[in-house]
Amino acid sequence: MKGFEAGKAVAIGETNVPVRRILGRNPSAMTGPGTNSYLIGKDKLCLLDPGPRDDAQFDSFMDAIGDSTLEYILVTHTHGDHSPGALKLKEATGAVLVGLPAPLPTGHDQSFQPDRQWCHGDVVETDEYSIRLIHTPGHVSNHICFFLQEEELLFTGDHVLQGTTSVILPPDGDMAAYLGSLKELQSLSLRYFAPGHGDLMDQPQLELEQLIAHRLKREKKIEDRLKLLGSCDLDRLVVSAYDDVADHLIPWAKRTMLAHLIKLQSEGAVSVDGELWQTTSGDPEV
Repeated sequence: MKGFEAGKAVAIGETNVPVRRILGRNPSAMTGPGTNSYLIGKDKLCLLDPGPRDDAQFDSFMDAIGDSTLEYILVTHTHGDHSPGALKLKEATGAVLVGLPAPLPTGHDQSFQPDRQWCHGDVVETDEYSIRLIHTPGHVSNHICFFLQEEELLFTGDHVLQGTTSVILPPDGDMAAYLGSLKELQSLSLRYFAPGHGDLMDQPQLELEQLIAHRLKREKKIEDRLKLLGSCDLDRLVVSAYDDVADHLIPWAKRTMLAHLIKLQSEGAVSVDGELWQTTSGDPEV
């Protein structure tokens, strides 16, 4: 992908407050080119999502910081490709850790401990700019988007991605909460999305509209296929409801599908008996 060179600080967007992306050295099927870290500001800096522990990437961060002061380390959530690099960076710079504590489910970085209790709506202030915390549960319960207010730029972590959709991971992830968080973002005045994976997006409201529509369309397909199949388990349902997804992504699709089913169950549209799911309504639309 053009402009994606691991470890190199690259300016993004047309902004008065400088924003530089530093690509992580962790490309994979799930992370794409790698995890995006962002260095915000000119002299008073914030670094968002330092990614995995990686000595070479740490050196890249320190080179990019240079003689400026790193005041804050912002963490969107505590998955292993976003937060573990924060601890070493804090030890080297004394920067304040901003984010929500790791929840108990496995797969979270328990080494991340914020320096105070941060809440939805809190504002990180520097002499140059201000960044508002927006709690966006769904992908995971402790996910935060960070809103650079002067530039109407939202750092979306894994809440909104470029070129793909976020995996929702029950029991900590929640589809109803995810859709609610997306709809809340629609109330903001937005110029840019800067995602945790992929490139800058300059039509954020369109992205939100299309993402909500995509999730609801997929949910309808899951419900309709379940009606056609009758009582069935997740393995059988996923290959039908996600017949347009590559085989290597099916395990992740199954987890997101489960999040949809849990939402539908809470709404009374489906039920589960042991490992078998079924609809509670009539015939499918054909």
